[in-house]
Amino acid sequence: MFGRKLLIDLGTGTISEERFKEQELVDFVGGRGLGVKILSDTTDPSINPLNPNNPLIITVGPLTGIAPLSGRHSIVAKSPLTGTIFDSSGGGHFGRALRYAEIGVLIITGASVDPVYIAIDDESVEIKDASHLWGLNVRKTTDELKKSGRVACIGRGGERLVRISSIMNDYVHTCGRGGLGAVMGSKHLKAITVRGTTKPSPADPEGFEIAKAEAMRLLRASPVLKGLNTYGTSVLVNLMNYMQIMPTGNFNQTYFEEAEHLSGEEIRERYDLKNHACANCFVACKHSDGETGLEIPEYETIWAFGPDNNNSDIGTIIEANHECNDYGIDTISTGSTIACHSEIIGEKIPAEEIPEIVKSIGEKNGIGAKLSDGSRIYAASHNQPDLSMTAKGLEFPGYDPRGVLGQALGYATSNRGGCHLRAYMVSPEIIGKPKLIDRTTLRGKAGLINIFQNFSAATDTLILCRFTSFALSEEECASLLSAATGHNYTSEEFLLTGERIWNMERLYNLKAGITERDDTLPKRFFKNEKGIKHEEFLKTIQEYYHYRGWNNQGIPRIEKLEELKIPPIYR
Repeated sequence: MFGRKLLIDLGTGTISEERFKEQELVDFVGGRGLGVKILSDTTDPSINPLNPNNPLIITVGPLTGIAPLSGRHSIVAKSPLTGTIFDSSGGGHFGRALRYAEIGVLIITGASVDPVYIAIDDESVEIKDASHLWGLNVRKTTDELKKSGRVACIGRGGERLVRISSIMNDYVHTCGRGGLGAVMGSKHLKAITVRGTTKPSPADPEGFEIAKAEAMRLLRASPVLKGLNTYGTSVLVNLMNYMQIMPTGNFNQTYFEEAEHLSGEEIRERYDLKNHACANCFVACKHSDGETGLEIPEYETIWAFGPDNNNSDIGTIIEANHECNDYGIDTISTGSTIACHSEIIGEKIPAEEIPEIVKSIGEKNGIGAKLSDGSRIYAASHNQPDLSMTAKGLEFPGYDPRGVLGQALGYATSNRGGCHLRAYMVSPEIIGKPKLIDRTTLRGKAGLINIFQNFSAATDTLILCRFTSFALSEEECASLLSAATGHNYTSEEFLLTGERIWNMERLYNLKAGITERDDTLPKRFFKNEKGIKHEEFLKTIQEYYHYRGWNNQGIPRIEKLEELKIPPIYR
């Protein structure tokens, strides 16, 4: 029903299959959940992320390709950027192709001596020579391979083991964060092509159609999703600036005077926008310029190369985004690392130089060689570690935590580092979904962040686009999952699945040396009267541990692990 578990050892060239255990599918479902379970089962958490034995695990979920907004896949590995367990999710059409090839999980281990790519055509799986592709960037690699199906690949950034490199698919879609492109590059794996022709069927077709119809009704009624179709996520620029949570100049300010020139409204007036949709999606939130064909950046990318670098030139931001996509490097970490560099040298980077620095990072030469490991290593090399705007080594996105205190707590406690997608507290604190709450207080946030984190982890097992959370609750997700798999999940059991995954990630990180000392923010955010009150923040972290069922050191208690049915082997 879910698909095959395919194992490929690039060191030996062997390809094999294993059967899923029924209970692991019930407990971890798919996507991020199965990836976390498999990584925990197969690796020592102290492993060097670029060791051939660090597996690259690519997964889909039971809703991939059959539910609305489900054209996604997850990639899980230990991150070379953060040293944490890491998952990154990508859109486009690659995930659906995997599901149609009847693959649920693809586990890639070992390293080839020479460059190779993996070619999947329904039942056929081959390891092929990629010497002619090595050295090409994403666009040319995809052009060369697209006749074989959907393409996921690395650019020169991943080949050069850039710690902020991405794995790209369908040209412009990305599993962007955490440097997983370097893991793929360390295996001399250039690309994966997939052609699948078998559409999966839900276990309960009639029940699934009922659940899908209700989900579609709620999704189509969402004003947020309608706005994303018109403007994409760049619609957030004016709002975040107005609320004064727009990080500016490496998070030195929270308001950018020229933000309106970068807004979704301005972009729509200036460019002939064309909409693009992922598989199984009616929202079509991605846009390109109809004249040049260049992709229009998302909010985070506009912020990273714009306000965070005191840059109001949208043309150079579009160019920088395009170069990141072609080299296969993460736009958030790249822009943030350039902003860190700017503060360290005490000079504003001219707008026209930003795309050139992006290229140098992808090539790992010149100044790019120093920036290619991310801002934490770069700032530490200059004895100024506090100028790296990261948590657990992952660069923050474009929401200043001093103005959204729930999001601040989310950054600090995220298992993969400074990320808004583990718990998008901007939704209730700024957007007002599901309802508006006070963004200026930490009161009540410790319990709420638990719910958001568990829900996000659970939806990442399905795998549904994060935008579905603006319209769907755990009830709709549980109904879809139950009909798809034939196992009856209540909404409580669905959230419990997310909690189980969150605790598994925490256990892995603890064994990797990530402790409660890492559940924090840079000192900058606790300074002066506008900063977060440090003592109150520390108290809230302890409150968060209490809600999680962890001890004062952030270690899950035995009773909690037993409640979640996590065996002693993982403790």
